[in-house]
Amino acid sequence: MGQTENRYQAKLKKKIKERFPGCIVLKNDPTMTQGIPDLLILYGDRWAALECKRESKSSTRPNQPYYVEKMNEMSYASFICPENEEEVLNAVQRSFETCR
Repeated sequence: MGQTENRYQAKLKKKIKERFPGCIVLKNDPTMTQGIPDLLILYGDRWAALECKRESKSSTRPNQPYYVEKMNEMSYASFICPENEEEVLNAVQRSFETCR
C-alpha cells in the first residue's frame, strides 16, 4: 500500500508552490461542506480546486464528483492522484495562463 492521502497532499502542496510562485494553497475543512475538494489554489486572479486521492483506484465520497464538476465549470477543478498528477498540474497551468 502506498502513501497516505495526507502525506500525498503535503508533497503535492510543496510541488504546487514551487510550480506557481506566490500562489496560496488552502486546505479546505471537510466538515464544512461534505464533498468540497481538498485543496484550493489561489494564483493571481485565478483559482483551481483539487480533490486529492492517494491512488487512482481510491473511491470517491458522496458529493465529490458533483463539486469537482461544478467548480470545474466555474474555473478549474479535478481529481488528482500520483498517477495523473503531471497531467492535472499541466491543466491547472493552462487554466491559469488563459486568463492572464
